[in-house]
Amino acid sequence: MTYTMMKGRMPNMDDMTPLQRHRNMQHIRSSNTKPEIMLRKALWHIGIRYRKNYSKLPGKPDIALTKQKIAIFIDGDFWHARGHQDHPGEQVNSNKEYWQKKLSRNVEHDKEVNDELTELGWVVLRFWESDIKKDLSAIIQKIKQFIA
Repeated sequence: MTYTMMKGRMPNMDDMTPLQRHRNMQHIRSSNTKPEIMLRKALWHIGIRYRKNYSKLPGKPDIALTKQKIAIFIDGDFWHARGHQDHPGEQVNSNKEYWQKKLSRNVEHDKEVNDELTELGWVVLRFWESDIKKDLSAIIQKIKQFIA
């Protein structure tokens, strides 16, 4: 099969056309994800008040408990390379070089943000989206421990 027969797609790169991939990526949320909303509702229900997507702090935490100086991030399993921190990008099969670079930078950025917030006197808590979906009550208990 020649390049012209493939209608602009690179060989062995992707099953979608560039337009299909673009539309797919546009629909991926960076805030107000289901796990974020689940956690926020649970915190609100037990009387814990917070700021969401707090832009006054480095990294713009998903949830900031300003009185207690606790920054909470809900990390997507794919975007923050869960289980692949040592080798980000291993979880993808196409365009590996691009994804390895992108996901490695995400992991580095997370560490930089953690360091900045810690230097400012904030406690940083990071939770995986799948853990929130699996056992929300355990996550709430961990947050309560840091509040007390």
